[in-house]
Amino acid sequence: MTTLDNQDLLRLLHAGELDRVEFKESLSGDASTKIREAICAFANDLPDHRLPGVVFVGVRNDGTVSGLPVTDELLLQLADMKTDGNIVPPPSMVVDRLSLCGNDVAVVTVQPSDSPPARYQGRVHIRIGPRRGIATAQDERILSEKRRYRDIPFDIHPIPSATLADLNLTQFENEYLTQAFAPDILESNDRSLNEQLAATKMIVSPDEPTPTILGMLVLGKSPQDFLPGAYVQFLRFFGNELTDPISDEEQISGTITDVLRRLDEKLNGHNRTAVDFTSGPVERRISTYPVVAIQQIVRNAIMHRLYEGNNAPVRVYWYNNRIEVMSPGGVFGSVTAENFGQPGITAYRNPNLAEAMRSLGFVQRYGIGIPLARRLLQEAGHPEIEFHADMNNVLVTIRARGVEGNS
Repeated sequence: MTTLDNQDLLRLLHAGELDRVEFKESLSGDASTKIREAICAFANDLPDHRLPGVVFVGVRNDGTVSGLPVTDELLLQLADMKTDGNIVPPPSMVVDRLSLCGNDVAVVTVQPSDSPPARYQGRVHIRIGPRRGIATAQDERILSEKRRYRDIPFDIHPIPSATLADLNLTQFENEYLTQAFAPDILESNDRSLNEQLAATKMIVSPDEPTPTILGMLVLGKSPQDFLPGAYVQFLRFFGNELTDPISDEEQISGTITDVLRRLDEKLNGHNRTAVDFTSGPVERRISTYPVVAIQQIVRNAIMHRLYEGNNAPVRVYWYNNRIEVMSPGGVFGSVTAENFGQPGITAYRNPNLAEAMRSLGFVQRYGIGIPLARRLLQEAGHPEIEFHADMNNVLVTIRARGVEGNS
């Protein structure tokens, strides 16, 4: 990864708008959209500079500083463009403030993606010199071929023993494509099936149609034949100890969609709801747990788990006084045992799986799962959610109302 110091940024600023530089005077009008398009294009790095692209906010088209107040709120708006779910997979970018001749400008520095193509709202944006636009089929082929084994996340490594016959191509065409791409892109689509599969990273490339880990997780006819640990073990205990009787048990397998939908059924089935008629003029329905909070924790566990060389499942153990969610793989990247669960601390072991889960509707916005679960549990009167993370596993404990920690 190449980092840019202030001198590098000044040189880019003075060079004017090229294929690595975008100027925006402010965030008014359609500027936010244009900035996201530029971030997407810089992440794709079609010219293969292998250098960061930069968006300067507070700079006019002629390169002069506009005097835009660079507030913390503005910087936060720009930083949110990474995780608001519009650009997938989430770009690697940094937002900072740069002082120029007594005025500040906001600087968004975007690293080339390890896993192109990146998309903004279903469209692959590119730029070469002054040309900006949507990638053609040939552009997407070039971006797909930039991915290299060992230099890419494990979730798009190939499965050498698998073939296209192991993927549900009907599901891909009728369901996944319609959710992953904007309607106008699909209407004008002249790409072959293999090109579509490669563009969504379900296979290695149009000329090498070997399914990837992602392809098997999302479209596999029998994913667990190739990824034995890619399932969820659900246990409902009649008691508070691991040795207590089990009232419900299921090994939930299939594609990511199968697993998450069946797991939602389990969570809803065991989450009892009481109706309060007496405490106010309107009846209140009170569930044992806010089910959305449990969903967020479980989906995080599936999204961020280690699939490489690990056959352990995600475990969801529901006791009378708590729910434990165990995810194999432990901490990753900038997330450590010490900062796990803290606001703003995110890293994606499986960025392409995260992209697919968003396309399928199971993720609305990146980086919000744990904060949302925390808020919902707090509002419902539950103790603080507990995290125990190390290099091997992440254990999340959600306790019932009125139950103290470590009980």
